[in-house]
Amino acid sequence: MANAKVHHNTLAPGEIRRIDAFWRACNYLCAGMIYLRDNPLLQEPLQPNHIKKRLLGHWGSSPGQTFIWAHLNRVIQLNQLNMIYLSGPGHGAPAVLANAYLEGSFSAIHPEVSLDACGMLELFRMFSFPGKLGSHCTPEIPGSIHEGGELGYVLSHAFGAAFDNPDLIVTAVVGDGEAETGPLATAWHSNKFLNPTRDGAVLPILHLNGYKIANPTILARIGNDELTHLMKGYGWTPFFVEGDDPAEMHKKMAGVLDQCVATIRKIQHQAKATNSSQRAIWPMIVLRTPKGWTGPDAFNHHQIEGTWRSHQVPLADVRQDPVQLKLLEDWMRSYDPASLFDSNGALLPALQEAMPPPALRMSANMHANGGRLRMPLFMPDFKEYGVTVDRPAAVRVSPTAVLAAFLRDIMQRNPNNFRLFSPDENASNKLDRVYEVSGKTWLADRYASDDDGGHLSADGRVMEMLSEHTLEGWLEGYLLTGRHGLFNTYEAFAHIVDSMVSQQAKWLDKSRLEARWRAPISSLNILLSSLVWRQDHNGFTHQDPGFLDVISNKSGDVTRIYLPPDANCLLSVADHCLRSVNYVNVIVADKQPHLSYLDIEEAATHCAKGIGIWSWASSDEGREPDVVIACAGDIVTAEALAAVALLRTHVPDLRIRFVNVVDLYRLLPDTDHPHGITHSDFDALFTRDKPVVFSFHGYPWLIHRFIYRRHNHANFHVRGYREKGNINTPLELAIMNQIDRYHLAMDVLNYVPRLQNRTSHFKEWLKGCLIDSVNYAHTEGTDRPEISGWTWPERKV
Repeated sequence: MANAKVHHNTLAPGEIRRIDAFWRACNYLCAGMIYLRDNPLLQEPLQPNHIKKRLLGHWGSSPGQTFIWAHLNRVIQLNQLNMIYLSGPGHGAPAVLANAYLEGSFSAIHPEVSLDACGMLELFRMFSFPGKLGSHCTPEIPGSIHEGGELGYVLSHAFGAAFDNPDLIVTAVVGDGEAETGPLATAWHSNKFLNPTRDGAVLPILHLNGYKIANPTILARIGNDELTHLMKGYGWTPFFVEGDDPAEMHKKMAGVLDQCVATIRKIQHQAKATNSSQRAIWPMIVLRTPKGWTGPDAFNHHQIEGTWRSHQVPLADVRQDPVQLKLLEDWMRSYDPASLFDSNGALLPALQEAMPPPALRMSANMHANGGRLRMPLFMPDFKEYGVTVDRPAAVRVSPTAVLAAFLRDIMQRNPNNFRLFSPDENASNKLDRVYEVSGKTWLADRYASDDDGGHLSADGRVMEMLSEHTLEGWLEGYLLTGRHGLFNTYEAFAHIVDSMVSQQAKWLDKSRLEARWRAPISSLNILLSSLVWRQDHNGFTHQDPGFLDVISNKSGDVTRIYLPPDANCLLSVADHCLRSVNYVNVIVADKQPHLSYLDIEEAATHCAKGIGIWSWASSDEGREPDVVIACAGDIVTAEALAAVALLRTHVPDLRIRFVNVVDLYRLLPDTDHPHGITHSDFDALFTRDKPVVFSFHGYPWLIHRFIYRRHNHANFHVRGYREKGNINTPLELAIMNQIDRYHLAMDVLNYVPRLQNRTSHFKEWLKGCLIDSVNYAHTEGTDRPEISGWTWPERKV
């Protein structure tokens, strides 16, 4: 076998018996959670009325995971380790719940789930029961920072937890079904970013039990030599623990874990002693056990243990089938509960010695409730970074380039708890000033040419890898263990992590409502740049603002969407988001130069309101407006203002109210969302019966969704991205999607009744401008200088 040489640990017979008994106790609880609603200690023969009416849960990976946990307990006690456990196999909650219950952590949160027969029965009745506990590691389970309902993220979460946590070991159990996902396959490369002088360690355990829900798994069906080459190719040293005989497996697992812990400590000691940040070859474990280990062997001439039939509920008809009921009773009695629990249902004192002291128990580890460790960022004053605005819409700057200086100084002031995550795009998105204080984390091989502008550093705090999944997972793990960060990516490709962000939003929502013992964590802050409207050279493939729609589908109590119109507003929004907790904040801001509209004080006020009238761009003060022109987003704001300028020049008696929206959720009624505004405030902004021409950064129907309960909904005419794109100039792309100044101006002419019969010549001129602009772009490859260099007129229009 081509794996690392293992020296088996010689466990005393009493220690083996204690570990095995604790393991059996956990397995008994796992089976009880799936099946029982009464008779928790089997103190009487099992009857159909003792069985739940709906059998839900997953047995297959549970005994392997409880085996791992029992052995981790031993090395934690032996070495006084600071360790957390992440369960990657789908629906792995029974194993984690069983241990959290026996360790007392679950009872500390739920006193009714006491450490006796009554509490055990309550635990059984809570599991996979309506309104109670899910079958995967939901936020309600102490000790967990990894939900596990969606597969593929356990390793990236584990590394995020280990960054800047030098005393922490994160054990990440990777299910063999999960190992087939793209995000998990990429996450093995996280070891090239783990610095042994300042970070903790991750101990992956690839749990191969052979099957997914109904099919074999790939890595379980290749030989050990091939699997060894695969893991070594990823940069790991694999240790194999294989078998089905519990006594022998206990010995093997103890020996391998001792060797892995010793290797981790040696790597860290040598790195710190020599102040060397060279990449380490970390250990990992391949654990091969039968699926549904120790469960029913066979039924009705079909093998159960070691096959896909043990994945969920091995015996599915025990209430109606006496044969299955007898098999279930034999299975559960095989764990000999009377030798594990006393007559009152408490774990026997001798077995309690198999658990670490309370302060070291994985289900009670502080890092798994990271909000309790969270320290607020030491923030500079964002106003010191503001752009000077002597008059509106006269100066162009890159919003993200301005933000970069702010982020640079945040990173410098918070060297141990703030990181920036991006898939190779920080420089592209104009955030490269952060490199003035921190390079990009890199522990793989380096070339001399890297020193010429490569910004690579073993001590870097900028995390760049061309895997949005891994980066998002790193950041989530980092936040869940009490730190801060920002994820920056191209707008169109934020969709790659749609489901990951959705899972984080669900975690936060559950924590807020049903696991209030979890302390608030720093918000997940996502900056979308390289926007749909400025993909001049990348074209249609890079044009998709639909991530906003995905976020808006999540609970409004934990999600926010911000569209700052200029650099100063972006600074204010970023400051707010980086200070916030328990949100998913999505900020949309472009990297290209854009007009600045508000000075820093005005920007702070505008962003605090989230939505407001820009008086300098309006002509209705003291009078009722004829039309409201509204906008949300940077480029659409510029086009909307240009439309206002055209209208005020050609229709000077038109009364226009100009409204800008920064916080999209302000559009919702306050009865629907805690940050929405009242109907009266909405009417005051948009008027109750006047036409509203709304230019939106994203897909236009999202605005209609947000305002459908408003009085004036029928008079809203929303322009936005309509899936029209190519290699375009900025104005040409705007024209294709009808959010340009000419279409907006024509909308006003069409929707204001008194203008419909008196502005035909102006409308014809606007149509000519559209044709001329497209022809110019196709001839010259750029927009006309008066378009690309347009500013708000200095004199009153």
